[in-house]
Amino acid sequence: MSLGRACATAAVDWESVMRRGILLAGLAVMALGASGCSRIQQNQGYLIDETLLTSIQPGVDNRESVAKTLGRPTFAAQFDDGEWYYISRNTGQYAFARPKVTQQSILVISFDKAGAVTKVERRGMEQIARIDPVKDKTPTLGRDSNFFEDLFGNIGSVGAGGGPMGGGTGRDGPK
Repeated sequence: MSLGRACATAAVDWESVMRRGILLAGLAVMALGASGCSRIQQNQGYLIDETLLTSIQPGVDNRESVAKTLGRPTFAAQFDDGEWYYISRNTGQYAFARPKVTQQSILVISFDKAGAVTKVERRGMEQIARIDPVKDKTPTLGRDSNFFEDLFGNIGSVGAGGGPMGGGTGRDGPK
């Protein structure tokens, strides 16, 4: 075999190795990218047991029996202690996206002044409120400045009062 033919054979083998390497690298990148597309599920809050929930009867149960049956509430009314809230929420999200609520259940148990159950009601997704504050910028009083004005705005004004020993006015007025 001649030297030229041996070099050509080695070059062909090198090309085949490079193609395989690029193919494997491409497959690895695709697999890594596809793993970011899986949905992340998250359950938060109180898990409602239907059997226990149906055992709570208005006029029969009181705060103590509800606490023994369902446990402590997620939230209680702040000022009058007239309602207990049991909240359950399921969310899902992809990779770096914001979580979105897929299911929500709010169990509201109302009590009278004596502590007896007056009402048991269930609420769902209709109770979700989307609050959209001003995007990315908080309005303030004063002048608008950009990044470079903020960065270089004090050049020339530092030490303009004459320095620590020189004249000018300081924090406490003229020296």
